[in-house]
Amino acid sequence: MRAIGLMSGTSLDGIDVALIDTDGERIAAFGPVGYRPYTDAERNLLRDALAISMSLEERNSRLGILSEAENLVTRAHIEAVRSFMTEHDVVHNDIGVIGFHGQTVLHRPERRLTVQIGNGGALASALHIPVVYDMRAADVAAGGQGAPLVPVYHRALVQRGGVAAPTVVVNIGGIANITYIDGDTLIACDTGPGNALIDDFMLRMTGEAVDRDGRAAAKGRIDEGWLSHALGLPFFTKPLPKSLDRNDFATLAIGNINVEDGAATLTAFTADSIACVTSFLPKLPREWIVVGGGANNPALMRMLSERLRPATVARGHDLGWSGDAVEAQAFAFMAVRSLKGLPLTFPGTTGAPKPLAGGVLAKP
Repeated sequence: MRAIGLMSGTSLDGIDVALIDTDGERIAAFGPVGYRPYTDAERNLLRDALAISMSLEERNSRLGILSEAENLVTRAHIEAVRSFMTEHDVVHNDIGVIGFHGQTVLHRPERRLTVQIGNGGALASALHIPVVYDMRAADVAAGGQGAPLVPVYHRALVQRGGVAAPTVVVNIGGIANITYIDGDTLIACDTGPGNALIDDFMLRMTGEAVDRDGRAAAKGRIDEGWLSHALGLPFFTKPLPKSLDRNDFATLAIGNINVEDGAATLTAFTADSIACVTSFLPKLPREWIVVGGGANNPALMRMLSERLRPATVARGHDLGWSGDAVEAQAFAFMAVRSLKGLPLTFPGTTGAPKPLAGGVLAKP
């Protein structure tokens, strides 16, 4: 089945679009990928929605800014798919399903609460294609973490590429997460901040929400005292699986520091928190494969290589993967799994009590 996947991550940069051909267990073929960036105004509205969502008690509440933000997310995803299909000459009848993640604004699995805004029904109606959405809810309702959600796709990627086991796939978006793959063993967790703290710091200090090519971090000196304090937070000693909300480290103030040193320190925090997970894994990985926006940051990649030796650290791009679009591809893959009633989450990936199917189907 040909499927389109959509991902708008916690980095709040924009919408990734990807097409794959899959039966929900194997990847038959990769299709084109696309991207629809958020404007500054759209990104600001989403940041406001994140802030107001911290007080949510009911996952279906969409009052005020949240309603406005959901309309934005829905409209932007419709635009992204239409543009993608036009650009790549894809017709509606060729697509069996769309996997729609939506925009996470709150993730509190300890309260059995996870909120992704975006109207799957409106998406299906506008695009005349079935849409599977709300893929985290069933896992969280059953007591799972609801994240990471893409390990089953990471496994399909590794199996297709014949990568030597044990292997870890590292996805660095706003939050970083890992998938450990060794034969039938599948273990996953969020590891800590990915790009979120770096982006927020750069926005505050420079007006641009990115350390482009890691240039600032490469020039800075790490504040080892601050880093030691940050790594001492209870999250890093919690057993697996575990997950995070984008705002979980938002109050971790870095204090009076210049741009370069702040970027270096926060980049080291991301790298060290990923390396910390090694102690929880059953075997030392032979290879770490990095995907997501963090793979495009040479300073972060260098720090990871230093901290994960003697294992090899490679970018997904180096293996022929569409590194920036892996999560979008994953949601296409999982939409097909959802249609077939196949599990999306597992005890080793989210702490679910058993392998669980998930997702809500919206028909045109």
